Amino acid sequence: MKNRKLLKLSYIIDETSRWAGALGAFASIALALLIVYDATMRYAFHEGSVALQELEWHLFDVLFLLGLAYALKHDKHVRVDILYVRFSPRFKEWIRVATMLLFVIPLGLLVVWFSWDFTLQSFVQHEGSPDPGGLCCRYVIKSFVIVAFGLLILQAVSETVKAFYRLEELKEEGRR
Repeated sequence: MKNRKLLKLSYIIDETSRWAGALGAFASIALALLIVYDATMRYAFHEGSVALQELEWHLFDVLFLLGLAYALKHDKHVRVDILYVRFSPRFKEWIRVATMLLFVIPLGLLVVWFSWDFTLQSFVQHEGSPDPGGLCCRYVIKSFVIVAFGLLILQAVSETVKAFYRLEELKEEGRR
């Protein structure tokens, strides 16, 4: 891969995932503060809010969803390392390519494909919470599924590009 344009695009995708992770971190801080506020209001003043509870749930969803691409970028996803740690660096890169091309990207595309209709239907119907006093605009949280899995697909493409680049480097080292 003499052409480094794909590698530069890969680093731009990585930076996007880093920003998504930072936004997820901000969501975790907001979630913690909201939980403290909600618990204080409930137990100290006997006042509760369905909307606040739903907002907590939605912030947890945002935190989780935005962390998907970030976790993949930093190789912090779940993997059984019983055999993987014993493989050669070259074979590990081929496993990474196969995993991205055969699992992560197709699964991400399926989630985006099926989530699109649900989100669009929610938007058209102005879907809100079924609970009195709950949040309106449920399509906002549903759209985060599409955004998050879109970012995951992009990050999988980035990881594939970097894996091919590392394979090329390993091949060059073998020739020396």
